[in-house]
Amino acid sequence: MTTLSQSHPSPSKIIAPNAPQSQDSKPKIKVGVLGATGTVGQRFIVLLSTHPWFAIESLGASARSAGKAYKDAVKWKQVTPIPSVAADITVKECLPENFKDCQVVFSGLDADVAGDIEGAFRAAELAVFSNAKNYRRDPHVPLIVPLVNPTHLSILPQQQRLHSPPLSKGFIVTNANCSTTGCVIPLAALEKAFGPIESLVVTTMQAISGAGYPGVSSLDILDNIVPHIGGEEEKIEWETLKILGGITENEDGLKAFDMHSRKPLRVSASCNRVPVIDGHTECVSVRFSRRPPPSPQQVREALVAYTPEALSLGCPSAPRKTIVVHEEPDRPQPRLDRYFQDGAGVNVGRVRQCQVLDIKFVVLSNNVSIGAATSSLINAEYAVLKGVVQ
Repeated sequence: MTTLSQSHPSPSKIIAPNAPQSQDSKPKIKVGVLGATGTVGQRFIVLLSTHPWFAIESLGASARSAGKAYKDAVKWKQVTPIPSVAADITVKECLPENFKDCQVVFSGLDADVAGDIEGAFRAAELAVFSNAKNYRRDPHVPLIVPLVNPTHLSILPQQQRLHSPPLSKGFIVTNANCSTTGCVIPLAALEKAFGPIESLVVTTMQAISGAGYPGVSSLDILDNIVPHIGGEEEKIEWETLKILGGITENEDGLKAFDMHSRKPLRVSASCNRVPVIDGHTECVSVRFSRRPPPSPQQVREALVAYTPEALSLGCPSAPRKTIVVHEEPDRPQPRLDRYFQDGAGVNVGRVRQCQVLDIKFVVLSNNVSIGAATSSLINAEYAVLKGVVQ
């Protein structure tokens, strides 16, 4: 059993100071976790174990784990011990009837099984917040990075209305791919301050935990860089457009994601797997539509000033500092910066002029926190505050 590391602050220490007391005073919302024995599922459990609003009610995994106490079913890979609130919960199969007492379900399922399972939970009138890719391209499912575009939840009534049969409470919300998430947060800050970005070139150096457990073979990754991650480049190039774009209404009255089409954005991504356990590092270059473009100092100031609605509204898991800007020439670094604010924000450094585009910088994000479980958690908090979760 591992012990608590001082470099990994408890999730309770990042609670926003303006979290609404009205929600804190209510009974806790019962939640479930699908894929609870996996890497992302474990992270969900760590975060939920001290959450001020949510209480773990049910844990789901494969049939081979069902019927076992969670502590006996899981190969625990977190740096903190298994939370006592989860250790003795009996794991159940991922069937809606086993989660009927939950108001919210978080999904850390692998993509090869997530589609049908999450669809069944939605049909059973459960609110599903998914980390899987299966529904990200669905035209009625919001793809949300909570520090960027939580207002895309406005499409959920349409998702429910068009479902057969129509739904009153059930829905699916997805969060983005971990590498996309780290990139779009500073991009959103820059577009808010300076208007549309028209070109983006990003090269990623992605941690092995992004491949799940057991992940990449040691013979493939030690003393090596793997310059290919299947489907990853396409995810960044497509998801960025849906996240940074708005929502329009068609002639037939249906809402649609505009995919940044009003000010077209070209994205070119190159993705690499590197021998780092946690923390995706990305080298980003951007060109603005605005001419002349902002200076590096203006960009730094805009990044520091960025305050998303999730923080101002009072989502308890939102980081106090969405973007930490480093002045040191050799930061951010995964080992030094990935656990700041328990990995709920992003770190940016080396902001400087780009001789080909306009501005370039380095961004670091914790792929298992804001890149995965923490994003789903903040999405659910925002939905609670907006009355979307019933």
